[in-house]
Amino acid sequence: MNQRRRGYRAPSDYNPNRGKSSGRRGRPGGRVGDERQSGAADSPERPRRDSDPRAGQDRGADRRGAARRDGRDAGREPGRETGRPDRARRDPRDRGSGHGSGRQRESHRDAAAQSSGARVFSFDADGMPRGGAPGDGRPRSERPHREHGESRGHRPQVADQRSQERREPPQRAAKEHSVSFERLEAKRTSAEDVRGLGFADLGLGGNIVRALSELGAERPFPIQAATIPDAVEGRHLLGRARTGSGKTIAFGAALVERILKLKAEGVFRPDPPKQRRERGVAQKRQKGEKPSVRAPKALILAPTRELALQIDRTVQPIARSVGLYTGQFVGGSPFEPQLHALQRGVDIVIGTPGRIEDLAQRGILELRDVHVTVLDEADHMCELGFLEPVQRILRRTERGGQRLLFSATLDWGVRDLVDEFLRNPAVHEIAEDAEVQGDVTHRVLVVLREDKDSALVELARRGDRVIVFCRTRAYVDRLAELFAEAGIRVTALHGDLAQAKRERNLQRFAEGKVPVLVATDVAARGLHVDDVDLVIQADPPDDAKTYVHRAGRTGRAGRDGAVLTVIPRTRQKRTRELFEQIGIEPDSFGDFAPGDRF
Repeated sequence: MNQRRRGYRAPSDYNPNRGKSSGRRGRPGGRVGDERQSGAADSPERPRRDSDPRAGQDRGADRRGAARRDGRDAGREPGRETGRPDRARRDPRDRGSGHGSGRQRESHRDAAAQSSGARVFSFDADGMPRGGAPGDGRPRSERPHREHGESRGHRPQVADQRSQERREPPQRAAKEHSVSFERLEAKRTSAEDVRGLGFADLGLGGNIVRALSELGAERPFPIQAATIPDAVEGRHLLGRARTGSGKTIAFGAALVERILKLKAEGVFRPDPPKQRRERGVAQKRQKGEKPSVRAPKALILAPTRELALQIDRTVQPIARSVGLYTGQFVGGSPFEPQLHALQRGVDIVIGTPGRIEDLAQRGILELRDVHVTVLDEADHMCELGFLEPVQRILRRTERGGQRLLFSATLDWGVRDLVDEFLRNPAVHEIAEDAEVQGDVTHRVLVVLREDKDSALVELARRGDRVIVFCRTRAYVDRLAELFAEAGIRVTALHGDLAQAKRERNLQRFAEGKVPVLVATDVAARGLHVDDVDLVIQADPPDDAKTYVHRAGRTGRAGRDGAVLTVIPRTRQKRTRELFEQIGIEPDSFGDFAPGDRF
């Protein structure tokens, strides 16, 4: 009875030394089969299968070991010693299981695919797609091997064909773009060509002409006389002219006149009547009903906040003279005033691409009724990475609407915009004319590093209204502090300042309260400040385009000015190449020390 009682009982092949170092490969403790055979005679009773789970595991290992030994004995080659098993290595990828070897499984699967007509996606042990079409039963040894340098799954003919197909469309598109852009022929206009013309002769109404007269524009400049007639007619337009030539008035006056013409033709939806609000009486509105406001009809995009605000100061009086309203929408400013402006109704939206796209994505700014879009300093927007945002914004506007692109330099950076949005545009270029450009002297001063601070202080005192350009914001703050310690009234302008402070500093300089403005290139594009007679480049520009825009802050509208570029000795060769690229011969190029005269 005691023997039949259930409980733990050590298996017959139990070996307490099993698992210790035996010096033999394989299962520790020697061959299990031999131990099982020797232990079977001593064991009076076969242990129960469920008495110890390890017993079943050991018996399974015994059976596998015996099978391996039988296989080695059967696989001996003739002529080999009988006591030495065959240790020839087998391909680990051809290991089989109870269902057959790997090659057998592959052949069975391929045969099933051929009989059923199904498409089989199979991979080998390396993770490669199996070569050949589905159902290709070739063994792996007969499949073509990869050449050196080919990746897994490489199919030379198909890959080359597909890559060629992928490469051809961009090349074809780029060729088409270049051809369309190269075919644009600019019409050159000089001051002599527009002599005796007035704004009324360009197709502008009386109210707009009076508003321009109040702004000080008595007669049109060449860029204005060349572009306003085409813009009023509704043509796409590309305008290139140096800074200070009057581009803002050119597209601002033409834009307002074009809106009036489109309204007369009934293109826009009628504006809702202006509701008079009674004090102390709440306006009743149905739930979910949006207030009816006038939708924007035109859009002006600028690369920087300062330029957008300056455009608004110029366009606003022109628009108000005919009953239109403008709105400023730039980054760095609070949302609430801009939201209130949209709720009141805006006809002309002026802003930067980032804030305009943000408002449009939020569903606050509706652009589907915008029929006229102006891109000021279009090439600079592309340089700053605004190409894709500008494209997304333009796609939200009226399809086929009028586009006007203006800049001092229109190069290949705006090619994508021209090819997508401007079909058969009118291209105008203003010839360099001494009467409009004014007398601007260009001088290059080679200054030693230890004399640079004192030289800049001395140069800043030589002008009545001076702009000093620096490459970094930190250097702007350092120079502003240096000038202030030297007793010079100075203000700074760069991107780290809050928007309100930037506007105050720029206004102080424009009104003449401080004679010196130290700024980064944020002030090099489109900012118009009257009577700037000296531009100092404390850091030389990196390219010709930057020099053109910096130098354009002086000599505006026929006034005289000077541009001084301060460089170290190691920069002389590069600076000479820069002037050759621009096509300007500097009036002087030499050493300068504090106290020297030029």
